[in-house]
Amino acid sequence: MGIRDSFGWALGAAAAGAIAVASPALAEDSVTFASWGGSLQEAQRKALMNPAEEALGITIREDTTNGIADVRAQVLANAVKWDITEQGSNTCVILKSEGRIEPLDYSVIDTTGVNPAVVDSHWIGVLYYSTVIGWNTDKFGDDGPQTWADFWDVEKFPGARAMYAKPYYNLEAALMADGVPMDQVYDVLSTDEGLDRAFAKLEEIKPHVAVWWRSGAQSAQLIKDGEVDMISIWNGRISSAIDDGASAALTFNQGVMDFDCLVVPKGAPNKQLAMKVINEFLKADNQANLPQYITYGPTNEAAFDTGKISPEVADAVNSSPQNAKNQLVLKSDFYIGKIDELQERFDEMIQE
Repeated sequence: MGIRDSFGWALGAAAAGAIAVASPALAEDSVTFASWGGSLQEAQRKALMNPAEEALGITIREDTTNGIADVRAQVLANAVKWDITEQGSNTCVILKSEGRIEPLDYSVIDTTGVNPAVVDSHWIGVLYYSTVIGWNTDKFGDDGPQTWADFWDVEKFPGARAMYAKPYYNLEAALMADGVPMDQVYDVLSTDEGLDRAFAKLEEIKPHVAVWWRSGAQSAQLIKDGEVDMISIWNGRISSAIDDGASAALTFNQGVMDFDCLVVPKGAPNKQLAMKVINEFLKADNQANLPQYITYGPTNEAAFDTGKISPEVADAVNSSPQNAKNQLVLKSDFYIGKIDELQERFDEMIQE
């Protein structure tokens, strides 16, 4: 799942199970789209790919990606087989800086309704996911931690915690736990003093973190098995766990909302048609299909005005107006050029 190379969204599926067998088509009548496989790509097939095929009279072939290395390898070898790929937010920024993706054609791609925060000259956001606070309802009922300050409060909310084994999302959560308002988090984090403050706050909670999870599947299993009492977790993972019978609940309050982007690799064989497909993927009517199949949110805010998303479904979607207003949107470019150093510092902290 943004700053995650594959961020665990390779959702455990074998590529063979997720790849559709396309009927023969001329090259100019087809594009190849690579996403993360599994339940996400299955949802995208129904919500986005099928309508785009019908509207354009084309075939969308599928493949799966493991992240930035795949795009780099294709471009460096001058053997690009993907026309469009979905990548994490930070990966999109990095690929642009490396010159490995095409500029998007906004004479073809209509951004009406799409949050400007996820629109760039070379990439555009296709869906949101959030890191949220989840808890075991067998222990806390409906009265679990509602803020990061609660998550840090081991007296009011005793029990084992689990957190992601990466600095992103955790640094933001630490500052919010320390009382920094959401709209000031990156101002504070951008200073040496603020960064030290975030790490100091993480040091406070570290003794109570039983597991630093490293994959989405692991995080879901922790909450499903009741191994921890509360957890920072991607909203889609805990929602799926709840659907599978987990005694758990979540709050979107102070969630950290990240996004995945669509890019066209440099030298894509069907670049112009790719632009038309991206345009279809971003239409409000098609984006409104997505929450019917998975709880990740549309980046086109007009999706919530189509009438397709019921109030009950909107309550569970992270980017619905009522949920988005209570969350911090991750600033991906904050981590560019810093992530290796921050990860090393973070690893040293949790291993001490």
